Amino acid sequence: MRERLCSKVGCAREAVTTLTYDYGDQMAALGPLGQGGDPHAHDLCAIHTDRLSVPQGWVFVRHETLRV
Repeated sequence: MRERLCSKVGCAREAVTTLTYDYGDQMAALGPLGQGGDPHAHDLCAIHTDRLSVPQGWVFVRHETLRV
């Protein structure tokens, strides 16, 4: 299986999370790498995940994976 790359322009790192937006509800959600194929989802590498910010006034939801 081919690795998925970060969606940020010019970034060639492996994606580790998926970001989705709901503009109507002013909400952004970040979670584990999604299934792929959703044109409204953006895959991010670890560096861009850590640097992520959303517009002021938006709700930001971060879904963490459980570690056993």
